[in-house]
Amino acid sequence: MNDDELARVQKYMREKFGNKTITLRERPQSDGSAEVYLGDEFIGVIYKDEEDGEVSFDFNMSILEFDLAPAPGMKSANDD
Repeated sequence: MNDDELARVQKYMREKFGNKTITLRERPQSDGSAEVYLGDEFIGVIYKDEEDGEVSFDFNMSILEFDLAPAPGMKSANDD
């Protein structure tokens, strides 16, 4: 991803999620993706996809089980 694409996607994500602390950072090992941060916390990766002359950007965010609070009325996996 080039600097213009990084800036445009970052602006879009900040507006869409209503959060100005979202930043995109280049990934030195890959020119087709960028790291996504919420403040100082890494939250995912944006991948650029070019197919049949169309360009899209795919946001991939992994959520770890231990980061989730239990649903109301349910025991967590750690309650056993």
